[in-house]
Amino acid sequence: MHRPFPLAPTWRPSSKVRHSWYHSKHTGEIWGRLFDHRPFVQGEITFFLREFQEKRSDREVERLFKILEYATELKESQLDRTEQLGDCHLPSLKANVDVALSMCNRVLQREENFDSDNVLSENRLLRKKEWEKFINDMSDKCQRVDQTFQEKENEIQEFYVDLEKKLHITP
Repeated sequence: MHRPFPLAPTWRPSSKVRHSWYHSKHTGEIWGRLFDHRPFVQGEITFFLREFQEKRSDREVERLFKILEYATELKESQLDRTEQLGDCHLPSLKANVDVALSMCNRVLQREENFDSDNVLSENRLLRKKEWEKFINDMSDKCQRVDQTFQEKENEIQEFYVDLEKKLHITP
């Protein structure tokens, strides 16, 4: 008898397919061990948070007690002393602040009354006069130098003319 279809499955994965499936399974496990750090990181985060919260809460409680002690100490002993010192020194402090404020107001008043354009024009005029004086002095000195030079030149010329006459060199 001839059967068109087999009753039992005759297909089986080849050894290559079984081998690749086996390796892919192990590759996934290796990758998970190498690169999946979630369990370790989660444990570290939990440990850090627990340590931080315990230490922090202890520190906060200690600080709160210190602040409470300090506040009660201030309330009991320093409040009266602070009031006395304030009553003693605040009037002089107010007087000093008033003096400083009036000095600042005077400086501002002077600044408002100061006419900078007028002062600038006066300074420009003074500089212009100084410059003109400098130029005139320089031209006078130059004229004196030129005059002295001319006189010396004439003296030397006369000296040589006289010398030539005495020596009878002139034709």
